[in-house]
Formats: sequence, C-alpha cells, structure tokens
Amino acid sequence: MKKIVSLLLFTLLIISCGGGGSNSVEAVIESNDLEKIRAKRAEITGELKAVEAEVALLDAAIASLDKSAKLPLVTTMQAKSEKFLHYLELQGDVMTDQNVLIYPEISGTLYRVYVKEGQRVAKGQLLASIDDGGLSSQLAQLKTQAALAKTTFERQKRLWDQSIGSEIQYLQAKAQYEAQENAVNQLESQVAKSSIRAPFSGFIDDVIKDQGTVVSPGPGSEVFRIVNLSNMYVQVEVPEAHLANVTPGKLVEVYFPVLGTSVQTKIRQTGHFINPGNRSFSVEIPVPNKDGAIKPNLTAIAKINDYSNDEAILIPQSVISENATGQQYVYLIKENGPETEVISKKTIIELGKTQGDYVEVLSGLSEGDNIIVEGARSVRDNQQVKVLNGENTAKN
Repeated sequence: MKKIVSLLLFTLLIISCGGGGSNSVEAVIESNDLEKIRAKRAEITGELKAVEAEVALLDAAIASLDKSAKLPLVTTMQAKSEKFLHYLELQGDVMTDQNVLIYPEISGTLYRVYVKEGQRVAKGQLLASIDDGGLSSQLAQLKTQAALAKTTFERQKRLWDQSIGSEIQYLQAKAQYEAQENAVNQLESQVAKSSIRAPFSGFIDDVIKDQGTVVSPGPGSEVFRIVNLSNMYVQVEVPEAHLANVTPGKLVEVYFPVLGTSVQTKIRQTGHFINPGNRSFSVEIPVPNKDGAIKPNLTAIAKINDYSNDEAILIPQSVISENATGQQYVYLIKENGPETEVISKKTIIELGKTQGDYVEVLSGLSEGDNIIVEGARSVRDNQQVKVLNGENTAKN
C-alpha cells in the first residue's frame, strides 16, 4: 500500500513537471543552459521531499487505523530474584601422600615374602624378611653377656649399699652392664632392619622383588609399592586472580570423567606460594573414597564455588545485544497496549558473572520487569510488538 501511494504521487509529480511550456523538463534540457538545468533539478528534488513527507504522514495514519497490520511477534520472561552460584572449573589430578615405594634398609637375600599384590595390610605388618647374615646369632650372644653383666652389677650394687667392697668395683660393674645393654640395643636395631614392615595401612599395589633376590639399600632396589586409598585428594592450580575468592572451606563439586561420578566436598588447604611460571597457587581438595574406585593420578574436574548471590537476576545470554560503544542492552515491555500489543523499550544493563547459558545482571533490571526473549534481535526501541505468551504486564 505504502509503495503504491508513493509511486502514484511520484508519477503525478513527474507528469506535472514534464508538461508543455518553456519551464518543462524537456524545454529546460533543450535549452542547454546548465544553470537552468540545475535550478530545475533542485526544484523537483524539493517537491519530491515534500511528497515523501506527506506519504510518511499517510503511512502513520494507515498504521494506526489498520488493525490487520503485521506486528513483530515476541515472547517475554519476567525477571525474578534467585540464588546464583558461580563455579570456577579447573582440571586436576587425584593424589595421595600415602603412595610410596618401600626399600630395604640392609643388604642381603630376600629370604621370604609374606604378602601378595592387591592384599590389604595394616600398619606395622610384616611384609618380607631379609637374611641378616648371622646378626641374630650375634644378638643372642650379646644378650647372654648382657644378662651376666646385669647380674654382676646387681650383686656389686648390693655389696656397695652395705659398704662392702670398693667404689671402683661398683663403677666398673655398672659401666660393663650399661655397655652391654647399649650393644644389645644397637644390634637389635640392625636385626630389625631385616624385617620389612608396612609404614601405614593400605594395599600392596606391586611386589617388585621376588623371593630369593639379593637386595640392598638405594635406588633400584624397591621391594614393594604400598598405597592407601583412604586419604585421597585432588590438587589443582588456581590462577592468582582468584586468590581472594578461593579459600579453605569453599564448596567444591569434583567430577571424575572416567568414572562418570561426582562428589561434594570442600577445600582443605590453599597454597601460600604463587608459582612465577604460570601465576597460580595450588589447592588441595579431599575426596572420600569408601569403595576404593578413585585411584592416584586419576583425572578430575573441580568446580569451585567462588561467588554466590542469594538475590541475583539471571537472564539468557541470547537476549543480550551490544551497541557501538560496547554497552549491553535488552528490550523490555514499556507499556500496555490493546490486548497483547505493547511497546518495546531498550534498557542498558550491567552484567556480572556468567554460568552456562545465563548471566547475572548487576544493574538496569528490577524484579518483575518483562524482558523480550524470542524476537529480541528483530525489534527496535519504542516499537509496537505483539506478545505471544501473553505475559505483557510491564513494570513501569
């Protein structure tokens, strides 16, 4: 309709300008007078602008009277306050401080191995014995000599208490007894090294040396690997920018991709050193492992709750647009129209943190505001639109 009216008016204008007479377009062109041609062009241009203004007025009148005019179709959502938890997602590895290799403390033949791979052992349990090379026999002899020295000392002490005998005899007996006791204790310590015992409760993960193998202290002589799966934790490296928000006691959801399971826990410890290489600090997150499914070096995804807001307004990122100056904005319903026809209103907003498909709005929106969702990219400011979902009650 609009194009037809414009075309008719423009045609009438051309006909009126192109009629007979010395001032017609044809006559002016035939005069070959450049000034007259320019003047005629300026005259027609002015008349055309006037016609276009009148057409615009007619279009506005038609739009207000024509109830069948097509309006942009939109849907809305109402802004509501809700609890918002933001998570910092980082990848780390499962670790345990009780994952060690056990080495022999003396040289000798691995006389006997008492455990198998996968066996659960208790702290102090005997795992293997090493041939002590006769130290046990020497210890027995020393204990006999120590027993004799003790008897001699006790008799000499009773005599001395009765003022019988010389002081030097008493002191010699005492020194002999103490020397024998020290020798026994020292040799007992050496003999004890021939027995390999569990330093803590856990599982024998690997029996590295076979029975009958000659072993000795030092690298390359590992006998067992023992692992405790009870005290497991995830270690992650956190960028220094989050130092103020990532603190002990913060809630963490730890997800294990290989296992397909998650556990809820809290941060146990944060590091006090910033790594200059990657500008990060370490965080320890304990994880329960009742069924033993979590293993050392298993990959884990830690979601740390670094920010919370009990009364946040969240909106989908898809409804947000950005202007030439970098400001973000959304369209609200400005006022009610007949039935579901309303006016859109551009509103500048300030954004906070993002979680998934939603973003927190810090300012520019209030609870109860109706936000245009579907169709938000195709509407303009102060444009009449039609709401499909009927939520057209705006907060003015």
